[in-house]
Amino acid sequence: MIGLAKVELRRLYARRLTLIGIAGVVVIVGLLLFATWRSARPLSDAELRTAQAQFEMAHKDWVSNAAANKAQCETDYANAPDPKPAIEEFCSFPEPKPADFGRPRFTFAETMPELLHGSSYLLAAAAFLIGASFVGAEFSSGSLGNWLTFEPRRTRVYGSKLLGMVTGMAPFLVAVLAVLIGGTVLIVETVGNGTATSADQWNDLLATAVRSAALAAVAGALGCVLGVLLRHTAAAIGVAMGYVVLVEGVFGGFLTKAQPWLLRLNIDAWVQHDTRYWVDNCQTGSDGMYTCTSIEKTLSFEHGAWYLGVLAVVLVLLGGVVFARRDVN
Repeated sequence: MIGLAKVELRRLYARRLTLIGIAGVVVIVGLLLFATWRSARPLSDAELRTAQAQFEMAHKDWVSNAAANKAQCETDYANAPDPKPAIEEFCSFPEPKPADFGRPRFTFAETMPELLHGSSYLLAAAAFLIGASFVGAEFSSGSLGNWLTFEPRRTRVYGSKLLGMVTGMAPFLVAVLAVLIGGTVLIVETVGNGTATSADQWNDLLATAVRSAALAAVAGALGCVLGVLLRHTAAAIGVAMGYVVLVEGVFGGFLTKAQPWLLRLNIDAWVQHDTRYWVDNCQTGSDGMYTCTSIEKTLSFEHGAWYLGVLAVVLVLLGGVVFARRDVN
């Protein structure tokens, strides 16, 4: 198995699409770091004056209308359907502060989690594309049939392809995340807010990076599996895009209570170690008015881990059964 995986590893990095995918990720990460640098720059004198003027205007409005806003909110709260948050949360009108206006200075602990979250989808998508093309191209070209004449044990061949994909992508994924984290540290320390990052914050960030890398590696393996099941790169990509648009976009938008069983939210729960989502609670009140309120809920890390783990195992086993039984020609 190890020898076959080494062969697959060499094949993986000999393919043009693999190199194009890696180059694309590198370019996008560079653009992310450039955007971070632009956002982390201190405010200019003109921006500071504008922010101060906006603060003074907002504070004056807050002082003038605080009593009226609170009275109206209490009336709205009394008419809102249950369940509803505490009135202190529902009718919270915090006093404006100068720090709320203008572009805030970046801190590493605040900026990095968002970058890691976004990059986890980038890396997973790139790995999936590389994995799907890695196997799909073999079916299209007929080279897989030739390979099976040299190694007829299909289970070993199937396992070696998945192992080669995971081990081949792992160093690249680690390197990309290291560059992203190191580059952000340098940017924030140079032009942003050099506030010290605590040991607990570092542990959380590094754990998020590990989960992001694991997600992308598994996505690459599942790309291989979909390539086996559909036997064509374009078909695998088409199915993935169809799921994102139809299921996540259309279906998930209409049926908000089904969100815990959609892929995106479970990925967020895995990467972010718990995630929040909102569902609509609509009722007809005693006055006959139909009103809706949004209720915040939490999807746990454990739910996301089990969901993604079971999904990956089922697809890998299905791909193995199909590869072992179906004619490859």
